[in-house]
Amino acid sequence: MEALLTALADPARWRLVNLLAERPRPVGVLAQLSGARQPQTTKHLQTLERAGVVTSQRTGQRRVYALRPESLRELAAALGRLADTADQAGGARETFDRYGLSLDAERLAAEEPGWADGRTFRFHRSLQGHPELVWRHLTDAALLARWWTPDDLRVSELAFEAWPGGRIVQQYRDADDADGSDLVAGHAEGTVEEVRLHEHLAYRLSPLLPGGGLAFTAHVDLGLRPTGTGTGTDLDVLFRVSDSTVESADFIAGIEIGFGQSLDRLAAILAADPHDTEHDTEHDTDTRSTR
Repeated sequence: MEALLTALADPARWRLVNLLAERPRPVGVLAQLSGARQPQTTKHLQTLERAGVVTSQRTGQRRVYALRPESLRELAAALGRLADTADQAGGARETFDRYGLSLDAERLAAEEPGWADGRTFRFHRSLQGHPELVWRHLTDAALLARWWTPDDLRVSELAFEAWPGGRIVQQYRDADDADGSDLVAGHAEGTVEEVRLHEHLAYRLSPLLPGGGLAFTAHVDLGLRPTGTGTGTDLDVLFRVSDSTVESADFIAGIEIGFGQSLDRLAAILAADPHDTEHDTEHDTDTRSTR
């Protein structure tokens, strides 16, 4: 496929393909119609033949070339599959477009400091697993790192000290940035404010601007309660913005999508193993964790 794309990328060769789509033609006629010299036309045709785009046969003193339509159909099918993948409902491209719309709106609104103060976002998830298990996923750094980013990112540094006054540090990179050579996608620092074991967790967290200043402060309240069946947990999250800067528009535009994706990942992890036998313990004696 790479050889095919390389062969078709040249404008002169693409012109020859168009001429051969009409009918088979000899080299001399192709050179005349394309306005090129015959030796150069021959080289282009040989490249196309090696890539499987055309075929040729000698007739007397002439070599006649013809298009191989199956190669173009294979390319069209491959391109169609790529387009379908990018365009699938609920896929990454749809999320990209949604974020773009939100980004434009927030940038227009960010005219002065404090422009987004008081903005709230609410999230609810009904999770599999009892509140003690969900609590560990909210407070244990090793478990937090599995879900506490949007789909296209990964946690690269995390500290979460789950007691009042405890420190929070969150750094994340692109999910495909395995060696950390790309720029850091985001960094945030904060403090745990309130802890009621297995019931309520509150913290504030501030994403940092590229220059090191605070973009805004997020006040996050998470409430847990067992479901009616006693085997699951209802999680309610209130996310409130304060101290917003003009530069925070790009961050705030992604809150609803990004935090929602994170919670969806948490739900998927718990659904895959609601008993979490690897991490489950009989008693939750220490929720403090750093990494």
